[in-house]
Amino acid sequence: MPIRPQNDAKLAANLPDASRIEWGEGSTEQPAMTTWQKRDWRLFYEAVRRPGKRMRPPRPVYPVGIHRVQPAAGFSLSELDDAGINLDLAERLGLPVDAGRIGAYGPNVSALRDFLLVSRQPR
Repeated sequence: MPIRPQNDAKLAANLPDASRIEWGEGSTEQPAMTTWQKRDWRLFYEAVRRPGKRMRPPRPVYPVGIHRVQPAAGFSLSELDDAGINLDLAERLGLPVDAGRIGAYGPNVSALRDFLLVSRQPR
C-alpha cells in the first residue's frame, strides 16, 4: 500500500535530523563498512586462543581429614588478613570471600601471597 503525500510530512517529522547524527569521534560521516577477510578471522581466533597474561585467582580449600581437602566457598577473613589483603583489594582481584569461615589454612595463605606477587608484577 503506497504512502499518501500528506503522510510524508508526518513521517519526516518523526525522523531524526541526519546532520545531528554523530558516527564517531567528532566525525559526521558514516564509517565505511568493511568485510573481514580470511586472514582477519585467523588473526582474531589466534588472539582469542592465546592464554591470558593474568593468572586466575586461586581456589580456596579447607582440610577435611589428614590428607584430604575440599573446595571452600571463599577465603576466610583471617586468611586474607594473614596474606595482607583487605576486602577492597580482594574484590578488585576477583577473590572469593566467605565471611562465615573461621580460621586460617596455611596453604590458602601461601597461595594468596603468591597470587598477590604475580598480580602486582608489571606485564
